[in-house]
Amino acid sequence: MKIGLIINNFDWVGDSLDPGVTLAEIARTAEDAGFDSIGVSDHVWQHPFMGGPEAGELECYGTLAYLAAVTSRVKLMSVVSGVHFRYPSMLAKTVTTLDVLSGGRAWLGIGAGHYEEEARGLGIPFPPLKARFEMLEETVQICLRMWDGEQGDGRPFEGRHYRLERPLNVPQSPSRPHPPIMIAGDGEKKTLRLVARYADACNLYPTPEVARKLDVLRGHCEAEGRDYDEIEKTCMFRFVTGEGAPEPDQLVEQLRSLAGLGIQTVIGFIPPVDPVARLEEIGRQVIPAVADL
Repeated sequence: MKIGLIINNFDWVGDSLDPGVTLAEIARTAEDAGFDSIGVSDHVWQHPFMGGPEAGELECYGTLAYLAAVTSRVKLMSVVSGVHFRYPSMLAKTVTTLDVLSGGRAWLGIGAGHYEEEARGLGIPFPPLKARFEMLEETVQICLRMWDGEQGDGRPFEGRHYRLERPLNVPQSPSRPHPPIMIAGDGEKKTLRLVARYADACNLYPTPEVARKLDVLRGHCEAEGRDYDEIEKTCMFRFVTGEGAPEPDQLVEQLRSLAGLGIQTVIGFIPPVDPVARLEEIGRQVIPAVADL
């Protein structure tokens, strides 16, 4: 089992004299501890579950670009980009740039989006869910077009929501055939079908429904003629360590349980209090214990 870190809480920014130095320390600690990837939540307002709009939130891709400069091995991804935030061509170009500057470590994490209050508050269009799913599929198609070949697929793209005269992409992404795509969500009719059709990874919630959701994904793969084993099965996770929290061996047992359900990678977040010490503890006591799962 592989362990990823998601940075989705920036409360420490207000307590740090130099937030960039603190962020670099967190990222390097995670890399040295054996984390496989670092993700950043793609919001411009903090989620209500994490303190709401008045809590701190850094923009995702600017943060990922900084992380690319201060790390050398970990994969880098948004967890995840709502399809309503960016035009598909600009999203493909942004991920390409991250891939180029990080030496081929970028992933595209994408989903249909949520948090309407955030979008409305900042004047970002937020179409109905049906339209966002249509946009999601077209966005992935456009990204794949732009990542095709040495300069992108030059054929025009004509969709319901987007039209491109020439999907050119120079310089091209070094990741071949393209930066891996993770489509997040566990909707059985639409999201998991799109995973089977296009994605390199799914991203589920760690509920008792995981095994059944993966069975649904397997069924969609059969319908699409896709090899189910090609898709990396990931889910979110909450790493809580320290005083009053589950012991590391309890965390290991939770991860063993997820592995038994078919999960190959967990993308975990940690509380903002003393994050470096928590990452070091996970690196010492949790990551080695689940490496062979």
